[in-house]
Amino acid sequence: MNNAKFEENWTKIRSLATGWWSLMAEFDLLKVDKAEVKFDKFTTLLQVKYGYTRQQARDEVGKRWKEHVSKNPENA
Repeated sequence: MNNAKFEENWTKIRSLATGWWSLMAEFDLLKVDKAEVKFDKFTTLLQVKYGYTRQQARDEVGKRWKEHVSKNPENA
């Protein structure tokens, strides 16, 4: 997933994020809402909370989104 695709789908990703990552709280998502580059802020939070590398965090977001879209093609 890239910055543009993340920004385009942020509202939907935001609504799914706490289900995908139990350590992600509403106040974390509010920080992402305010960030200039949301994808960078979100992946940084995943790194801090889960110990992912930068690439692992990016890959994890992409993987979860891809799974969601495959189960819900109307959200593509």
